[in-house]
Amino acid sequence: MNITIIGIGRAGSSFATALRGVSHDVRLIHHDALDDVGTPGLVLLAVPDDAIRSVSDALAQSDVYVVAHVAGSRGLGELAAHTRVGLMHPLAALPTPDLGAPRLLGALYSVAGDHVVGEVVASLGGRAVYLSDDQRAIYHATATVAANHLVALMGHVQALAESAGLTLEDFLPLSEQALADVALMGVSRALTGPASRADMATIDAHLAALPASQRSTYVAMANAAFELAEQRRLTSHL
Repeated sequence: MNITIIGIGRAGSSFATALRGVSHDVRLIHHDALDDVGTPGLVLLAVPDDAIRSVSDALAQSDVYVVAHVAGSRGLGELAAHTRVGLMHPLAALPTPDLGAPRLLGALYSVAGDHVVGEVVASLGGRAVYLSDDQRAIYHATATVAANHLVALMGHVQALAESAGLTLEDFLPLSEQALADVALMGVSRALTGPASRADMATIDAHLAALPASQRSTYVAMANAAFELAEQRRLTSHL
């Protein structure tokens, strides 16, 4: 399929590489070059969420091509200027094209709109899920927590490690083990540590030792761990 991607950032470049790899004919253009879309079957908008509507409105209308975007939090209403529309948001982190492109292969995609979008997702080996408009915000919030907030948590780990004279790399194997345990046995059973056993003396000692700038993050995560431990306790008595 002939595909024009508008947006030359990380997402657009990742999609361009992945789609070329599965034999699509792809043109990647800047959002200021809308008079140069060519003759595609699909125009894919890989621009910031707040720019989707303005770029879509500025794009020439045509019944020949489908106009779609790759934003997780926005629906088809952003593309109201066009008759054939769609969306395909991947549950994949795209920090660079080299890392992002292979992650698009076989990813889960939130899909809506014209059947062409589903065909493109299938060509990437992707798995499509179909959400209602009122599900999009919580879906995207979940994706944000799963990826962005996990990175922020690693920033917390890095700060604590350095205050103890160690490095983030010293603790990454432990984090990898915990994620592997979640995949193997689920969240509740994977939980260990002082919150899982209501060890307040240890938690108080942690708080006393922590840099002041890191205490609020620790408390928030400890409270979340307490809730998981309580859920596990209640479930075990059913």
